[in-house]
Amino acid sequence: MNKKDVAQIRKQFKLNNDLLKIHDIFNVYIMKGSSDIYHHQSQPFEMLDQDQQELFMSNFKKLLAGQLDEKLFELRFQRNAENSSQLILHQGLLSSDVEDWKEQMLKMVGKMLLNRQYDMDIVVTFIRAEYLKPTKRRNDEAEESERDTVYSHPFILCSINNTQEPKKELLFDYVEKEFKYHFVIDPIINLNAPIGGFLFPCFTDNAADVNHILYSAGKVHEPDHQFIEDVLNGEETMTAKDDKIVFEEIIKDVTGDQLNTSTLSNVYEEINRMIVENEEEEQPKLDTKDVERVLKMSGLEEVSTEKVEMAFKKIIDDENYEIKASSVLPKFSSKSIKIQTKIANISISPQDLRYVKQVNLGGKRYLMIEVEEDTVIEGFTMIPEAFGESN
Repeated sequence: MNKKDVAQIRKQFKLNNDLLKIHDIFNVYIMKGSSDIYHHQSQPFEMLDQDQQELFMSNFKKLLAGQLDEKLFELRFQRNAENSSQLILHQGLLSSDVEDWKEQMLKMVGKMLLNRQYDMDIVVTFIRAEYLKPTKRRNDEAEESERDTVYSHPFILCSINNTQEPKKELLFDYVEKEFKYHFVIDPIINLNAPIGGFLFPCFTDNAADVNHILYSAGKVHEPDHQFIEDVLNGEETMTAKDDKIVFEEIIKDVTGDQLNTSTLSNVYEEINRMIVENEEEEQPKLDTKDVERVLKMSGLEEVSTEKVEMAFKKIIDDENYEIKASSVLPKFSSKSIKIQTKIANISISPQDLRYVKQVNLGGKRYLMIEVEEDTVIEGFTMIPEAFGESN
């Protein structure tokens, strides 16, 4: 799934949306320190009152919020996994019987509890639903409605949520004119911040992809690897942050850890060009040949295939590894590059990096920024000086 696919299905989670049909909701309560299910309950989603429906809709939207490879991860299922989650979820997806669907979801909960006990009571919520996507764009002048023909996407979504301890409060009773201690025993289910979950299957080019699952982490850049491998049976994944570190270390190894700002700016511009040209397709990835080409086009002609391949082997021990281009590129339209010194911190956009240089003069290092206009500091316009001299 790309970010447009995720955004499209995420925005369907709203009340009275005829393009989204949630059939059943299944809640499973697990007490902390326990490997057993304390209670579970299933019912048609439409039987919930509207306030409850809104709470869950908001929860599902938050589960699917975030950037790919930062908080959301498309995972390929492991092949030949024992007690395969792919098979369990696929059987649940195809089942027309509610009891059979519940049985498959309880198998997933069983896998969650097999090697872990949670520190707090948690609630695992499953829904089985259908997303209807029109095959045509909206056209007010056309006789045929955009919704006369739709793609049907059945799916299962799972959201895992912590509970909160009830508040202990002191109340004032106006009638009795006395202070009273107020304490609610029932725990509060925190639907505002899911701690994990998933969507199955993924959708690519309006078709279901049962070989992949979309996993949602509780925090950015902090996927639960045990959950991914043992519960979902997903293949090992790298975050965007991991990919960026790998890319930087490879570039350092190839270039001897030394680049000028113009070359680095060229590297970012070339990668940005790749992303823009492939915006409607699968996001581009950088293998050894791509990294070599990017560096040579950025002005490093002495780079060789052998150097790049050895760097891949040294840094990640895999000459065939592919780095997602979007993971290594700072946000191109904002001041996403931070230059930190003891004197000052500067923020600059990747395309403006070429206007920054580090120069040596008289045995001292200077950070020089080329500007087109006068520099104003605290309302005062600075007087231009000859470089290296002061008035």
